[in-house]
Amino acid sequence: MIRRVLCAFAFAFLTAAPVRAATIENIDLGKNATVWFAEDHTVPVIAFSISLPAGSAYDPAGKAGLASFAASMMDEGAGNLSSKAFHEAVANRAIGFSARADRDHLVISITTLKENVPEAMRLLQMALTKPRFEADALARVRTQIIQVLQQDQAEPPRVAGRAFTSAFFGVHPYGHASIGEFGAISSITAADLRAFARKHWVTNGLKVAVAGDITKPALTKLLAATFKPVSNHAVPALPNIGRLGRPGVLIVPLPVPQPTAVFGLPGIMRADPDFIPGYVANYILGGGGFSSRLTDEVRVKRGLTYGVSTSLTAYSKASVMMGSVATRANAITQTVQVVKDTMATFAKDGPTQTELDDAKTYLTGSFPMAFASNGGTASQLGAFQRQNLDIGYVARRNALIQAVTLADVRRVAKRLYDPAKLTVVIAGTPSDGRPAPMVARPPVRPPATPPASIPATQSAEKPLAGPVTTPQTVKKP
Repeated sequence: MIRRVLCAFAFAFLTAAPVRAATIENIDLGKNATVWFAEDHTVPVIAFSISLPAGSAYDPAGKAGLASFAASMMDEGAGNLSSKAFHEAVANRAIGFSARADRDHLVISITTLKENVPEAMRLLQMALTKPRFEADALARVRTQIIQVLQQDQAEPPRVAGRAFTSAFFGVHPYGHASIGEFGAISSITAADLRAFARKHWVTNGLKVAVAGDITKPALTKLLAATFKPVSNHAVPALPNIGRLGRPGVLIVPLPVPQPTAVFGLPGIMRADPDFIPGYVANYILGGGGFSSRLTDEVRVKRGLTYGVSTSLTAYSKASVMMGSVATRANAITQTVQVVKDTMATFAKDGPTQTELDDAKTYLTGSFPMAFASNGGTASQLGAFQRQNLDIGYVARRNALIQAVTLADVRRVAKRLYDPAKLTVVIAGTPSDGRPAPMVARPPVRPPATPPASIPATQSAEKPLAGPVTTPQTVKKP
């Protein structure tokens, strides 16, 4: 036990050491896979971010939550290792091993000391090719997921997030909660999990980002051996979204003193040249924490909330600008109106030059912090890969932000922030007068995806202040 504690302490210290990787290199693992590598020998640690086309959008009809369920089962036994033996194999070598399903991808994160990389890759290979899905582990994980779903029913941010997702995306696969629904989770079987893993845990569409203490030839050999037995068949493409949004206000009654409002608009796709100006605009309006326009109007000037935030998030088939705010029941309607008014003013006049300069300073100055560890580097590169950005984006990113002009942000603000198109979901019961009724308006069509020939100029950074619909991870004891 003492050895494990000391090992874990040393491992945590090493993974926090700064990465000094000068370049990011491609590794050839076949035409259907993307591998980026940042070599760094500062500390004997290697981090992996591995993405597969197995996100919640691929959940079959009637099986919402299957992708997330399968991700939670990834470390619950494989090959000749039971669930307990698999956990012990990971813990005995202090290997960080986790998996989660977002909208489009299964994301596997592995961080390990250099000497334990062969064992970490052996465990990964077994998990991908020989998952056990045993009855006892399946029952335990199912219980954990159901407990999370039960807790979500009483939490206004989760209730509002689920209702917003359903209203905004409609019948598209993005419209259901990633973690699933009670009925679907209760009905998922080991056969369902095996079928999903067989179809989606594949190397066709594989994306791997690696940072740390290994050479390119050694990594190439290691990854080739790891993924050789993994299936390479193609996963069917996700359907396009015909319409986005349900403009108006939807109330989900809850007996709570502090309702939460989740609001959103059709966003800007990553392949759109306007994404970077849109990212900067979002930071100024609501993504910049205490420095944002919404915080100033809603919190500082009126004292209506502790915090309000927005983010600009793009999936493979849609993009959404969304935000959230919580306040007392007798102020929620007023708060939503202030959000709308602030948004309308921002769309009309745009930011000031000072706001733009401050945003650029923060967004460019904070960017290197994402690469402060091997784990951070692999995670950030993996995010860029999932957004289909090219390997040179890291070097160009700050210059793209610096090139954004006041005219660019004003133009994009007019395009993006139309309060008349705003979908608002309030979880709670407003008591400050009769809430605004749901107004039926034509749904907003998402922006067309530009041709592939248009250079990708967008950021794949995580939202600075993510709203309530980020994928949930089942916490295991």
